[in-house]
Amino acid sequence: MEKTKGNNVFDDGKKQKAGRVVEKPTNPMVTPLLNDLYQFTMAYAYWKAGKQSERSVFDLYFRKNPFGGEYTIFAGLEECIKFLANFTLTDQEIDFVRHSLPGCEEAFCDYLRGLDCSDIEVYAISEGSVVFPKVPLLRIEGPVAVVQLLETPFLNLINYASLVATNAARHRFVAGKSKLLLEFGARRAQGPDGAISASKYCYLGGFDATSNVAAGKLFGIPLRGTHSHAFVSSFMSLDEIVDKALRSSDGKTTCEDFVSLVQTCLSKIQSSALSGIFSETNKSELAAFTSYALAFPSAFLALVDTYDVMKSGIPNFCAVALALNELGYKAVGIRLDSGDLAYLSTEARKFFCGVERELNVSDFGKMIITASNDLNEETVDALNKQGHEVDAFGIGTNLVTCYSQAALGCVFKLVEINKQPRIKLSEDVTKVSIPCKKRTYRLFGKEGYPLVDIMTGENEPPPKVGERLLCRHPFNESKRAYVVPQRVEELLKCYWRGNAGEAREELEPLKEIRSRCIKQLENMRPDHMRRLNPTPYKVSVSAELYDFIHNLWLNEAPVGELH
Repeated sequence: MEKTKGNNVFDDGKKQKAGRVVEKPTNPMVTPLLNDLYQFTMAYAYWKAGKQSERSVFDLYFRKNPFGGEYTIFAGLEECIKFLANFTLTDQEIDFVRHSLPGCEEAFCDYLRGLDCSDIEVYAISEGSVVFPKVPLLRIEGPVAVVQLLETPFLNLINYASLVATNAARHRFVAGKSKLLLEFGARRAQGPDGAISASKYCYLGGFDATSNVAAGKLFGIPLRGTHSHAFVSSFMSLDEIVDKALRSSDGKTTCEDFVSLVQTCLSKIQSSALSGIFSETNKSELAAFTSYALAFPSAFLALVDTYDVMKSGIPNFCAVALALNELGYKAVGIRLDSGDLAYLSTEARKFFCGVERELNVSDFGKMIITASNDLNEETVDALNKQGHEVDAFGIGTNLVTCYSQAALGCVFKLVEINKQPRIKLSEDVTKVSIPCKKRTYRLFGKEGYPLVDIMTGENEPPPKVGERLLCRHPFNESKRAYVVPQRVEELLKCYWRGNAGEAREELEPLKEIRSRCIKQLENMRPDHMRRLNPTPYKVSVSAELYDFIHNLWLNEAPVGELH
């Protein structure tokens, strides 16, 4: 079997299994006990009935796109495969299960000791893909008792990952391609795993960097960050700066008193035509900025709203940036964390351009302006409509908590057992499952956009390029359309074959998954992507599968009797 490639999450967190190296789940709490009790009660009942080894097929899918949109980003597959590769119950875990199941026989514990995922097959859509309701994200095949023990962990690993990746993609869409998006959510995330997962999947969804150092180490995500208001307010005066020397960027000279150079630069600003904006700046803030620049002369980015943005923060920042410029360094820019971000960013840009013009400093007007302060999709959209000069958005709480929608709602449904199709019925037609083992295809039109996803029976011939095909809504007989695909892509690929010797798809590095996500989003039809009233993407079944579903539905549904 091919060696599974993934992100090297743990340098020492690898396990030898069946002649190959596999990685452990990122979170060590992801074990077979990360489960609902009813998975173990069902496993015991299957075993008691002698059904535990019956071959089953389950689909994992969702019923509705999140955030009022018409697309979702699939994420979490890599962690599911790592879970499969390391699936085993320890004696201590088995002992706990025994005491949790009333009347549990010792022979069942022996059965649990021998469990692994060597007889499991998983077919999945590639991680980072744009996906839609009802289409299986994963098809899991194997002994029914074992597959049941995968249900809760798989849903746990995919639901949040896909939700937050979709949230990130929506923020990217509204911000535009040219803006930097920074994930700042660690302090507000739902616990440590929420923070780590959010950083990973926001990056997958199109964010450029994170403030989360652990996520940077684990996944190779670029790190970004500056200082807080506490750093600024911790300084009282310039006299606190003891080591005032700073070497030039080329290392050839040393400025012995950088503090005096900063003060000279501030005087130049005060003597220029820009002086009408401010009179005296806050000296403790100037001390903080100067100290920070001495620590990070090549990465000086200052938080400028501790006291007053335009009357103090911006002039103080510019004085320090000018001093750095004289020593060959280039300041990065500022961060705004409060106030009218559209207005303040515009005024800050004017000031920077004024410094460039009045003091003849090239490119000073191009300084990066970063905005934060409880931003979300709606506020970024509002800023765009108002007009602003923000280059980068630092987004935290609303992004990582998925504040506008708590959960995605993926489900895990039995569709076949012992080669017999099974269906789950409901008075709510959206909850009716699509039975049997299926194949799924994405059909593309002549303009290159995806037109429709279609599910077929496993043994049906695949759609062909240039050949007219009837696509039917799974449950609404009046919704149907003919499609002549210009390109056909099969969506489900094998990512796990247990210990079988056949080839399977390799897990890709996070950056490649991220690239797929961005590329697929760019290739979607614009009306599917818009924030307001997006056009629903069509998900269909073949005519043969449509007839099969409805015949099975009629056979399984009880017939009423009137009296």
